Amino acid sequence: PRQGSIFYCSVISEAEQPAVIINALIFRLCPFLVGRIQYERMGSDVTMQCGSLDNDASVSWKVNGTDIKARHRLEGPRLLLTQVDLGHNGLYSCFQNPHGERRDTINLRIGTAPREPTVTCRSNTYPKGFYCSWHQQHSTYIPTEFEVDVHHNQRALEVQRDPVHKNRCHVRFPEVFSSFPYRVNVTAINDLGRASAAISFEESNIVKPDPPERVVATPIPNNVRRLEVTWNSPSTWPDVDNFPLKYFLRYRPLIRDQWQHVELSDSTSHTITDAYAGKEYIIQVAAKDTEIGTWSDWSVAVHATPWIEEPKQITSTTEADPVIGGLISLKPVPTAQTMALTITTHKIK
Repeated sequence: PRQGSIFYCSVISEAEQPAVIINALIFRLCPFLVGRIQYERMGSDVTMQCGSLDNDASVSWKVNGTDIKARHRLEGPRLLLTQVDLGHNGLYSCFQNPHGERRDTINLRIGTAPREPTVTCRSNTYPKGFYCSWHQQHSTYIPTEFEVDVHHNQRALEVQRDPVHKNRCHVRFPEVFSSFPYRVNVTAINDLGRASAAISFEESNIVKPDPPERVVATPIPNNVRRLEVTWNSPSTWPDVDNFPLKYFLRYRPLIRDQWQHVELSDSTSHTITDAYAGKEYIIQVAAKDTEIGTWSDWSVAVHATPWIEEPKQITSTTEADPVIGGLISLKPVPTAQTMALTITTHKIK
């Protein structure tokens, strides 16, 4: 609505709406607030044009509401910036002289073109499927999107983007025990350029379960050197009966740095029999498919101390006969167990 000569613009949105949608709405409804976006490469010289004004137009510029510093060059309706960096980011507005009418608003964003992304793939839900993730080792400072293509046996596979992790996608295995390799290509794209990276692998090379869960270590009563350790297979492993896991247990007392290891078949429990009496232990477990793939990361560490016998209380006893009306003298008489007392009385005259 218009109030006097001032225009007010507001956008009401749901809190859960993505920021990119909010920005798009603001740009459509309030272009003079956000301006048209101009992306430029870091370190380059930049020219900003004030709308469609003629070359002989006289204009003045502001950045974020402040007059442009004198070190920037003006050529008619154009503003020239040299060797721009992140400090040049901002909202630039130009005004036509002499009346100061706003003619254009430019949101200048400085960044870099993307480099080849780093791509990794892993199957923690074998034989159901696998996921791939990627990241840029260096920030581009401007919005960068990623395109993902997955091929197997000359066929493109469906790719599902992860709803939580924006740089992750999921792919279902089209078949199990395939000898054909998978090829994953990830392309990073922004307004300043694009770069791609591709990896190839066989399914057996990316199988890696999640760590075992609910690891518990408990002392065994009346056994000062034993600890009972139990755990669950990872909940993400979909078919432990047909694709069993084996486990690797490591443990050590806190007073030592060297681990002791035990590899187990498909058991989800183990009794440690060589613990140091009275010493606190740290214990972790890893998992692996019995046939293919690599070991999982270690589980969350648990701490436990073997059973400690409670010390027996030492008691002492005294024997005495009460005497009324006399003086008492005490003479210790040692015995095998305790110190008895002999009482001698003297009659008072």
